Amino acid sequence: MNNSENRKVNTRLIWSIVLVAVGMFGFGFAMVPLYNVFCELTGLNGKVKTEAVAEDAAYVADQSRELTIEFITSVNENMPLAFRAEKSKMKIHPGQYYTVKFYGENTTDKKMIGRAIPSIAPGAASEYLSKAECFCFSEQEFEPHKLREMPVRFVIDPSIPENVKDLTLSYTFFDITEKNRN
Repeated sequence: MNNSENRKVNTRLIWSIVLVAVGMFGFGFAMVPLYNVFCELTGLNGKVKTEAVAEDAAYVADQSRELTIEFITSVNENMPLAFRAEKSKMKIHPGQYYTVKFYGENTTDKKMIGRAIPSIAPGAASEYLSKAECFCFSEQEFEPHKLREMPVRFVIDPSIPENVKDLTLSYTFFDITEKNRN
């Protein structure tokens, strides 16, 4: 191979590498919107609305239907918080408002700030869940060795599909103390 042929081969190789790098960057940049669309289409990873709704939403409670809602609590491995719901399960009627208390206790000697991330399963049910009050709407401060009560007031829209009989509402707390200091 002569010098001219080497240069052509090297130029093609460089352009191939540049195109692959640009493609990888574009794919990485598009992952979040693609993931959101995927979750919306498949109903996976039920993202819950994180803004309060007015409690005056006029629903008529459907007393003929009963759903079971399970509450799951967890904390990120880096958060020393004892976190639980007052009930693990409850029977509810669509269209009726309910309040469930959650409790968080800081197990350290330092003040902590946490943020709860909600999720609902099945994911398709997330559009039928409305919260009038939730600790997940804002950051929560935890004083050392103090128990904190955090209510959630919610309603399930009566138009939820008939085939949905069981729901799981979960919250995961993350320690954001260091983030708030910066």
